[in-house]
Amino acid sequence: MAHSPQQGSTVRNHLLAALSPEILSPLLSKFSSVELPLRQVLHAAEAPIEAVYFPETGMVSLVAGLEEGGQGEVGVIGREGMVGLPLVMGVENAFVEAMVQLPGTALRMATGAFRRELDGNAPLKALLLRYNEAVHAQVSQTAACNGRHALEPRLARWLLMAHDRFDGDELPLTQEFLAIMLCVHRPSVSVAAGILQRAGLLRYANGLIIVLDRAGLEAASCECYRVVQRRFANLLGHPTD
Repeated sequence: MAHSPQQGSTVRNHLLAALSPEILSPLLSKFSSVELPLRQVLHAAEAPIEAVYFPETGMVSLVAGLEEGGQGEVGVIGREGMVGLPLVMGVENAFVEAMVQLPGTALRMATGAFRRELDGNAPLKALLLRYNEAVHAQVSQTAACNGRHALEPRLARWLLMAHDRFDGDELPLTQEFLAIMLCVHRPSVSVAAGILQRAGLLRYANGLIIVLDRAGLEAASCECYRVVQRRFANLLGHPTD
């Protein structure tokens, strides 16, 4: 069920929190607080975007589909960003699907209200344009990473990204779903996850991946995680965690 966010509450979305109180206060009254259930599709590929979401907890995956029915993740969004970014660029339809991968909560605004807000809110639009560039960096680095790096450091990178955006160390993720997100077969994920588990970096069981050694995961990851973190920090003043 949706309800209006409390004006005096602490906003957990990093983009909104970066706005001055004079800009943020009237903006908050136009949002509704909503739950983000696991696997909910916030917008479908090649479909109109009906609302934007500014996550406060949880994580949303941007998923590209292929004609033969396969899928692959091209980006992730958590409390550092927003879902519905094409609207900022004047585009009404989404190119990829946005699906909730880790459940959480978000602030939601209907597309019409969001467009009106962009037209009269220059600081908000300027901030979201910078966020657009940060997302472009993430998507570009993900493509390079998937094409050139081995699965084990890619898995470590992905788990770091999920850990940044989820409260706690127990990530509700199955190996089947990880395989889809990493564009590989499930047995390959089992092998890579087994290596990380034997190294004491994580433990997985019953649909959970438990992060045991964050610093170890960072050491096991390829440089792509750190490259994107630096880009977010340079553009927005904070990394994604």
